[in-house]
Amino acid sequence: MNCSCSQSDHVQRSRRLGDESGTPYATLSADELQRVAEILRANGALDETHRIAYIGLDEPDRAEVTAGRSVPRRARVQLLDVDNGRARALSVDLGSGTLAKDVDIDPDHDGQVPLLQEEHGIIRELIGADERWATALAARGIDDPSTVALAGLSAGRYPIEGERGRRLARVLGHHQPTPQTMPWAHPIDGLVAYVDLASRTVVDVIDTGVMPIPQETGDYHVPGTFGPERTTQKPIVIRQPEGPSFSFDGDVISWEKWSLRIGYDMREGLILHGIGFEDDGRVRPIVHRASIAEMLVPYGDPGPVRFWQNYFDTGEYLLGRLVNSLELGCDCVGDITYLDVPIADARGDVKVLPNAICIHEEDAGVLWKHTEQFTGTSDVRRQRRLVISFFVTVGNYDYGFYWYLYLDGKIEFEAKATGLVFTAAYDERTSRFASELAPGLAAPYHQHLFCARLDMAVDDGPAVIDEVDVGALPIDDDNLHGSAIGFTKTRLRSEQEGRRRANATVDRTWRVSSATAKNRLGRPTSYVLTPEGKPVLLAQPESVIASRARFATSDLWVTAYDPDERYPAGDVVNQSAPEQGLPAFVADDASLDGADLVLWHTFGLTHFPRTEDWPIMPVDTCGFTLKPHDFFDRNPTLDVPASPTACACAHEDTDAARTEHHLHHLSVRPSSHHG
Repeated sequence: MNCSCSQSDHVQRSRRLGDESGTPYATLSADELQRVAEILRANGALDETHRIAYIGLDEPDRAEVTAGRSVPRRARVQLLDVDNGRARALSVDLGSGTLAKDVDIDPDHDGQVPLLQEEHGIIRELIGADERWATALAARGIDDPSTVALAGLSAGRYPIEGERGRRLARVLGHHQPTPQTMPWAHPIDGLVAYVDLASRTVVDVIDTGVMPIPQETGDYHVPGTFGPERTTQKPIVIRQPEGPSFSFDGDVISWEKWSLRIGYDMREGLILHGIGFEDDGRVRPIVHRASIAEMLVPYGDPGPVRFWQNYFDTGEYLLGRLVNSLELGCDCVGDITYLDVPIADARGDVKVLPNAICIHEEDAGVLWKHTEQFTGTSDVRRQRRLVISFFVTVGNYDYGFYWYLYLDGKIEFEAKATGLVFTAAYDERTSRFASELAPGLAAPYHQHLFCARLDMAVDDGPAVIDEVDVGALPIDDDNLHGSAIGFTKTRLRSEQEGRRRANATVDRTWRVSSATAKNRLGRPTSYVLTPEGKPVLLAQPESVIASRARFATSDLWVTAYDPDERYPAGDVVNQSAPEQGLPAFVADDASLDGADLVLWHTFGLTHFPRTEDWPIMPVDTCGFTLKPHDFFDRNPTLDVPASPTACACAHEDTDAARTEHHLHHLSVRPSSHHG
């Protein structure tokens, strides 16, 4: 990593996630992962031809755990036979050492397991030896195929003759004449290869014609490429001399009045379990489980080379295994606690991903403030938040996932998108579907869509959900002047009714209320989901991608909790069949009244790339908020003390600083005399 940030003012602490194994929702430890591999081998399931495509905790039914029943400790596994492309889904019981489940994954009905990292090596080997590919490169002035960076990408599921049931990847190339060259600046357009990963053959090489390869450099990583660095920045120092305000008990973190268990999965990445807030001596549950369960990046270039470009970064690429090792002072600033994460590779060997999760506190501005003329008092309190985050690199893009917990009971999630846009050559045809970023260099229009899975547990009882819209009230005897405003609540009573669209014109929100708990005024305790309301999937409803990513066509789906319903696009996403996941989950139209409710919220960015996004894209953000509504009896932060450095301890320093500041400005103030 090219990071030269000073670490002298920062503090780093490290822990390993999963060291507290055995409890129902604890992340699989390194020892447990090794145990799973041993059980698979002992049962003949993991041998020289089989690879682990996915392994993670087989989470127990929350009802069983809540009832205090003993639940088995199990792992979910997807295996791929690399000799024939056949795959299986298994559940491994760590206690008994047996396979609790072992079923075939039907490539036609289900799809394919995620792409293996070793399969990218197979792609390079096959493409490098293909004469059709070499001929196409030579026509573009490239005589050495080894100078082409290959992007082996998920193939999707299209009605192309001969593809049904095959394990495929589609391959695009970018010229990299030297190892230091940033290849994304030099796309080799008009050319794509289709590879069968099971039979290890190049099925087809499609060459639609030579297009000029953009030549302007994109080597932002080479100092001085785009001019000298600025020298104007003065240091910003963040210190916590007494250390952080949070503490750990195993994988459970407590901060201020919050408590939760931190988990990690090689598919979803960071998972938050059992989020609760201490109120009047007891911890009140809010969210049973929170994660970003899927991420979709659909591209909008319908041409013959890129019509298939639609990526499920979670289900197809397992973004949790693509986590960055974060660096103190650069990725995370201040007093930082890092969590190392154990995962198993394709052969069952366990490795530890260091500094995968970053945890720290941040000042978050004013919490509340008032100057009262009648009492002569002035009060202000500072807000702060706990930040739990991780960063992944999925090919050309980098994504940060940030969960924020605030003093007042608010929960926020923010996704940060940065990295490099996927590039193409720019011409008259692509001008309709892409932006020109540099001479002859295009970036297709696309979206970044995330789906949060929120297993709600407001006061840990049966719940109901209402859609709340605001608006002006009609003029009547009670509203003679037409100035009254109000809101309407619409109860969502079934899973079919729970499929909703956001509407910013009425400030639409969704309120999850306890069916039993009330505050001191007799109102149901609740939490409110506030969406940003940006566009969801923009592809036509009958398109292939919409049929496979139906979850992304609505802002919200609400389901009654089912332990088998884990992912919005289904268990198997690579080359998946249409209408998997949420459409299947809601087919029975189960009742939502009084159920354990799961909210599936899609949000994201629609990206029409700008010149400012090249050669590397500044962070763009999106997210949502969960906020208490009548959950507390009053403002829960009345006990937050005034900041001593701001109010009591700094008066002398403030006076001295004010004098120094005044003298400084006297010395540099320009004369107004025109003599």
